[in-house]
Amino acid sequence: MDALNPDVAPSRTGMRHLIPRWEYRHLRACGGTRVAAGLLLGGLGVVTLSFGGSDTKTYGWTAFWLLLGGLDFAFGYWEMTIARPKVTP
Repeated sequence: MDALNPDVAPSRTGMRHLIPRWEYRHLRACGGTRVAAGLLLGGLGVVTLSFGGSDTKTYGWTAFWLLLGGLDFAFGYWEMTIARPKVTP
């Protein structure tokens, strides 16, 4: 009967315990938002590299934005794969 109750999150196992309960209930929306944010942060890294000059500070900020963008994109993609409906043959 718990499956019919919208207030109860589906059972989570393994690495899925890293995702907060509210976010687990809305995986598609949160994953899509994270993927979009990852692309935006990657764009910030490219813009920083393009217009920042050629000093160490520019490369540091570029690496920071690209690292955050990559992590956010990867986590969002992971959430989207969890939210994908399972197809049984």
